[in-house]
Amino acid sequence: MTETQRLAATTVGKVLGGASLTAVLQDLWRTHADLSGQQRGAIQDLSYGVLRFYGQLDKLLGLLLHKPLGDQNLRYLLLVGLYQLEYSKASAHAIVDNAVSASRSLHGCTKGAQGLVNAVLRNFVRQRASLLGRAAENEVGRYSHPQWWIDKLHAQYPQSYQAILEASNQRPPMTLRVNRRKTSVAEYEQSLNQNGMDARRLWNGALELARPVAVDRLPGFAEGLVSVQDAGAQLAAPLLDARDGMRVLDACAAPGGKSAHLLELAEVELTALDIDVSRVERLTKNLSRLKLDTHHVIQGDAAHPAEWWDGKQFDRILADVPCSASGVVCRHPDIKWLRRESDLSQFGARQREILDALWQILIRDGKLLYATCSIFAEENKLQVEKFLRHHSDARLLPLSHIKTIDGQLLPNAHHDGFFYALLQKV
Repeated sequence: MTETQRLAATTVGKVLGGASLTAVLQDLWRTHADLSGQQRGAIQDLSYGVLRFYGQLDKLLGLLLHKPLGDQNLRYLLLVGLYQLEYSKASAHAIVDNAVSASRSLHGCTKGAQGLVNAVLRNFVRQRASLLGRAAENEVGRYSHPQWWIDKLHAQYPQSYQAILEASNQRPPMTLRVNRRKTSVAEYEQSLNQNGMDARRLWNGALELARPVAVDRLPGFAEGLVSVQDAGAQLAAPLLDARDGMRVLDACAAPGGKSAHLLELAEVELTALDIDVSRVERLTKNLSRLKLDTHHVIQGDAAHPAEWWDGKQFDRILADVPCSASGVVCRHPDIKWLRRESDLSQFGARQREILDALWQILIRDGKLLYATCSIFAEENKLQVEKFLRHHSDARLLPLSHIKTIDGQLLPNAHHDGFFYALLQKV
């Protein structure tokens, strides 16, 4: 546990310093190739957990310290220890003892650091109920989100902002999308049951597992029978209403889940586009695993079609644009602490640029589905309203398949937060 705590603390520190959690963990696996699968799982769990509840843990640590810590590495180790004491099943004695041991490698065996770690963590154990109550008096401590984020949701969703914040702090469900070109939902559900995996059906045949498993345990995963995709994300392809023979563009397509879904539902001529070279490689691999053809994968900027477009307009366009990702923080808790409120205007400008550009290459009577994994109105409802004011040839169509608040799907225990707006060119 000592090494696990130390590496988790290092990971948390790098993320709070501005790095992506996914990138930090990938780098850690490369530099520590000798870590066992169990160690990797523990480090990942601790890192995600600390970032998920960082607002609360930071408030707790402030209450336990008489003065700010000069050594940030020690602070991150204490955050890991507090998370374990509050949320893990390990014994308090083992957590404290191992954290004390971990502090030796962080601080050159200084007795002061070891004594501080021991005192802080044991004081939390003794005063747990009182400290948790005091931390919850502050909104950041209660909801573990930045104050600006809480204030914005409070203003935009006064009746449901608390439920949104609480849902965003839960562990995400594992939801599957069945490849109906190869099998049916009923057949795959039976295969899951035969392998001891319970699942419940959500909309459009999405299957939510009762307990997450490694993808290589999923029956037929390597053969392309199934993919892992959030239930909210699985709405995009049906909403776009692509039909056999149509030319379809999936802009900002990586990692390819929505592209694959489109190809599974209809015999379309698909162009899958992404600006990032490495993400294009991942997109290609995902489509290859599913053995889906009739697609063309290219690297390019959706905001500048002249650089990659062949001049023939598309019947359907999926514009899953870059956004704050505020609807998926249960999967990526680092986003809460890496985002700044000022980022929303930058995302908004990029979204308008992409939307305006793609509208020019959509055929008359064609449909464009504007999508984000955001819950902020600036990127969603307000963005679409602005687009409609400036494009007299656009009309907003009603959404089928789902019940939303003006196209907004709020996160809950079964799906992430998404926004959809279906626009037709008239």
